[in-house]
Amino acid sequence: MTPRLLLAAFGLISLALPAHADGEVQKLITAADKARLDKYGETRKAALDEAKAGDPAEVKQLDALLAKPLVAFSDKDLTGNWKCRTIKAGGLSPLIIYGWFKCKVSDDGSGWRLQKISGSQRSMGRFFDDGEKRAIYLGSFSVNEDKAKPYGSGPESDQVGYAFRSSATEWRIEFPAPYYESKLDIMEFKR
Repeated sequence: MTPRLLLAAFGLISLALPAHADGEVQKLITAADKARLDKYGETRKAALDEAKAGDPAEVKQLDALLAKPLVAFSDKDLTGNWKCRTIKAGGLSPLIIYGWFKCKVSDDGSGWRLQKISGSQRSMGRFFDDGEKRAIYLGSFSVNEDKAKPYGSGPESDQVGYAFRSSATEWRIEFPAPYYESKLDIMEFKR
């Protein structure tokens, strides 16, 4: 294979993967969101401890979701339509699991982009590779038909989280210390 063909093949492969956290995410992430990710483990533990006091049927659903083993992102393409729901753990209520809405993942050539396209609470953002089994999500929260602000507009709209994949048809994003209501939001995705 000629060097030109090898370079073209590598370029096509890289388009199918999320953007790499090789410094690009570090240039974009706000100091507040970096701090949220730095405290991810302790925030998650506190939120999940509080969630145990929630409705037993919902606690069982949450436990089942979190018990699924994690798999690599690198061998799958997330683009397409997904059903998604938000789980709020800790904070104002111990545990709330919302119904399913519509989400879409696209690839604009620089990596995967998420858009929650139904429901009153929306999200729009981008993924950055953070190892084989985890990605970083930087996004923007908006309500109803309000236009999403660009990431970095402030704590009321900025979102940060870690994305994890559990199968070819299931994955999630965990948002530590979101601005509103809970200690941990989990956005669950299914085909």
